[in-house]
Amino acid sequence: MKREMNPIRMAGKAWPWLVAVLVVLALTVWFTVGRQTGEEVPVAASGDAANGAGELRPALTVSVAKPEPRELEVTLEANGSIAAWQEASVGAELSGLRLQAVNVNVGDTVRKGQVLAVLAGETTQAESLQAKAALAQAEAAYENAKSDADRARAIQDSGALSQSQIAQYMTQERVAQAQLEAARAAYAATQVRLASTEVKSPDDGIISARPATVGAVVGAGQELFRLVRQGRLEWRAEVTATEVERIDVGAKARLTSASGQQVEGSVRAIAPTADPLTRNVLVYVDLPRGTPLKAGSYARGLFSQGQTTALTVPAQAVVVRDGHSYVFVIGPDDKAEARRITTGRRVGDRVEAVDGLEPGDRVAVQGAGFLNEGDLVKVAD
Repeated sequence: MKREMNPIRMAGKAWPWLVAVLVVLALTVWFTVGRQTGEEVPVAASGDAANGAGELRPALTVSVAKPEPRELEVTLEANGSIAAWQEASVGAELSGLRLQAVNVNVGDTVRKGQVLAVLAGETTQAESLQAKAALAQAEAAYENAKSDADRARAIQDSGALSQSQIAQYMTQERVAQAQLEAARAAYAATQVRLASTEVKSPDDGIISARPATVGAVVGAGQELFRLVRQGRLEWRAEVTATEVERIDVGAKARLTSASGQQVEGSVRAIAPTADPLTRNVLVYVDLPRGTPLKAGSYARGLFSQGQTTALTVPAQAVVVRDGHSYVFVIGPDDKAEARRITTGRRVGDRVEAVDGLEPGDRVAVQGAGFLNEGDLVKVAD
């Protein structure tokens, strides 16, 4: 038996949906009529668009400045390494002796003639004593031969001695004299060897290396110390063959190390030839004594070449976009014009504008990084 649908029940279930649809239609009609009869809401203008009253609205408030001529230093930039002005290799003059004492270490400042190390000198001392005894023996033999020769010369005219005997006494004197000189030379040589057991500094300077080890048996000429003569350092700048023509002997140079330390030096010499591999020319710059820079380190430097007048703008006014430098020039109508410039030297917070600007231009400074071409701005007092 089929179940019959009750129309009254179906109408009771549908009426809430009808009410909701009627409410939505009523609200739509109300909003539509209200917007047609009420006041229109103004739309904010952007760029050069006008507002309801036809007045342009500034996009940003900026401060402006005019390019100023400044005296800027002309410099030439170069890179190079720090090295010792001259290095001295201090070694042993004797062979086969034991190193008994080492008196200095790396970094010590030494004076000329200062004893750096001592070699064991027992053997050399004994040789010196032996040579001294031989010298005394030679002196005695010479005195005896000289006395005999003097007596022979005194009676050679009397006929008491033959001419051959007289010649023999004279020869013995000369032989004894030669032996005496040889003994003196041998004794002096032992004294030199004895003095060489003390390894002394050949000049004032700073110890930069110390291969010497106590107890080691050294050989003649073996390096024991390396000395930076007089503690002087130099900067060996590498410049191109065309740039080196702009550098003169005596020119000033300012160095900056990797740690930020700055030192000023002067050009001592310029190499007469270029490196065959790099084609660069070395420029030797003397550094002041006591400089904090270390030999073997790398430094960047600037060679001073006088001053010239340049047109400069604040560094904050320069905006870099797409790899180029721009400034925004504010015209009489307070609109920003993006102008491409070529930057040059930088001193403090000023940047040289090589081209693209005139002295009377108004350049946006604060807020320049947020501007675009044609923006209307408000210039702050």
